[in-house]
Amino acid sequence: MKTLFLILFCSTLFTRGGVAYAQVNQSDPQALIETATQQVLDEVRIRAVEPGDIPRIMGIVNKSILPYTDLRRTTQLAMGRHWKTATPAQQEQVTEQFKLLLIHTYSGAIALLRPDQRIEYPPSRISPADTDVVVRTIAMSNGQPMEIDYRLYKAPGGWRLYDLNVLGAWLIQTYRQQFNDKIQQAGVEGLIQFLTERNQQLASGRP
Repeated sequence: MKTLFLILFCSTLFTRGGVAYAQVNQSDPQALIETATQQVLDEVRIRAVEPGDIPRIMGIVNKSILPYTDLRRTTQLAMGRHWKTATPAQQEQVTEQFKLLLIHTYSGAIALLRPDQRIEYPPSRISPADTDVVVRTIAMSNGQPMEIDYRLYKAPGGWRLYDLNVLGAWLIQTYRQQFNDKIQQAGVEGLIQFLTERNQQLASGRP
């Protein structure tokens, strides 16, 4: 699971630390993943990200990742039918707290990314008419291949990432049952409280 969100972070990063890159091509989903992944590997070669450097990780997310991902869509799908019962303010709160949870939970995984990390890109069967696609990649982890699938949808401004799969575990599916249980127990406000308290625990260094 740590590697899962590491790839979510790294596959969408395109500039950081004063190193400028060409704009990621959002008109082609596979090109977006390939280009952004290579660019973050170039960045890691310059300066590695420390596991506990939350401010830098937050900066990466806010400045470089959000333009290419749709965490609101991810949160909506994770909440399922409960999304429509939440007020706009609650939807924003859940989305923000979910983003923080993912950052805190998987921040240490960024340190696992090596400058010599090798990632392969099998051909994807994507047609011009597609509006929702999966881009496959294969990352080498400790000498073993790990298939990572990215799900993107075609937005007016270009393709955007909203879900991914590592070893059969899709991010949205992983959290959907947990979100549903919390909402069944205490409503949407209960989910917000749970996420907020969990983020406070993680921020203070408590497991």
